[in-house]
Amino acid sequence: MNWSVSDVADERNLDNTGLFGEFRRMVRTSGTVGGIAARIAGHKMGFRSNQGVHAEDLKSVLGGLKGPLMKGAQLLSTIPGALPEEYAKELAQLQANAPPMGWTFVRRRMAAELGPNWERNFRSFDRTASAAASLGQVHRAVLPDGRQVACKLQYPDMKSTVESDLRQFRMAVGLFYRLDSTICQDDVLEELQDRLYEELDYQREAANMRLYRIMMADWPDVTIPEPIDSLCTGRLLTMEWVNGQGLQKVLDANPTQEQRNSMARALFRAWYAPLYRYGVIHGDPHMGNFTIRDDYGINLLDFGAIRIFRPRFVQGIIDLHKAIETDDEDLAMQAYAAWGFVNLSRDTVRVLNEWARFIYGPLLDDRERFIQEDNDPQYGRAVAEKVYNGLKRTGGVQPPREFVLVDRSAVGLGSVFLRLKAKVNWHALFQELAGDFSEAALATRQAEALRAARVPPPLGSQH
Repeated sequence: MNWSVSDVADERNLDNTGLFGEFRRMVRTSGTVGGIAARIAGHKMGFRSNQGVHAEDLKSVLGGLKGPLMKGAQLLSTIPGALPEEYAKELAQLQANAPPMGWTFVRRRMAAELGPNWERNFRSFDRTASAAASLGQVHRAVLPDGRQVACKLQYPDMKSTVESDLRQFRMAVGLFYRLDSTICQDDVLEELQDRLYEELDYQREAANMRLYRIMMADWPDVTIPEPIDSLCTGRLLTMEWVNGQGLQKVLDANPTQEQRNSMARALFRAWYAPLYRYGVIHGDPHMGNFTIRDDYGINLLDFGAIRIFRPRFVQGIIDLHKAIETDDEDLAMQAYAAWGFVNLSRDTVRVLNEWARFIYGPLLDDRERFIQEDNDPQYGRAVAEKVYNGLKRTGGVQPPREFVLVDRSAVGLGSVFLRLKAKVNWHALFQELAGDFSEAALATRQAEALRAARVPPPLGSQH
């Protein structure tokens, strides 16, 4: 091994011309990242360490951050072998935990977005935030015409926060890759960077909301709030207020099996009607991004992490489903190529198909069933470990950037369905949305919807 922990300091790029807050953030995380790198190295060389404790330490440090280091770690935690198991387990549990902005600061920021007389746009505006997210906080307000709205106001200096966290995150992933090169994350990191920069633009998010209102118009069990375009800026998103409860609160009330199933069907449609019919996916299915309506439909609330795919990529998703269903290895290779995987051997394809069978399994079974019928809570982890070991044996793989959010959504939604204990016919739901799939028809629908919603082109070189 030609690497040492001292190399960490050489790779850090502490920009002395930047804001003091950015410097402090980097110092706060760099010691933790360096320590973790040392522990990973020791573990690889056979030294024993309490990685569970160290993972909890990492979680406590990252949990206080507002930026993408947390989101990136959560994203990587869904890819088999991308992070050590203990770290992936802890990081997957992180939620946004940013301290709220006080009223004095909120008032100043609202004036910066809407002008010094900003309060004239509202009949009332709650001084206390009603919710917090990773990039901003939400205030409830009432418009002069009586409509209730939610105003999401971005935290200060988020662009420098994103840039700082991305540098740190790239360093952390790079350290791990030096020790284990089974999963090359280069394209994953590029995807993460572009999507996070998109999330900073609340006018883009308003366009995404308009897009989802078009795409979900035929599905009454999913509510998409209407953005108030005249009160949206790059750092302020004002939208219709929708009433609902958090999923955990609903589950605590012990809903019936049919109520659980209704929530699951609505969630499945909210995520996969846009994908199979328009080539668009919501990349962040954690429970803070939706609420439950009184009729057990859902309100979808956050539209920052939206990914628009090439129609050919979605054709690859459909082809891979068919390949797994019919055990057609040639079609599977064709599907992975459409996704952007390159230079795959037959052995590597067979290993990737193990993961595909895990993801697609419930969709192939034409009956009512739970998303996972094996009661073993370690089942998914066991599959991931098997896939990781197989990829290591066959020479590793570089996941294409378009793969990332599809994988994250499937794993994230699967965990929600597990918590719901939903028992539905997943095969029938899939056929309802994708049974008549046509790449050409998707391309036409996508182009028309993007134009109507005025969605700007995605960042990055790939569509």
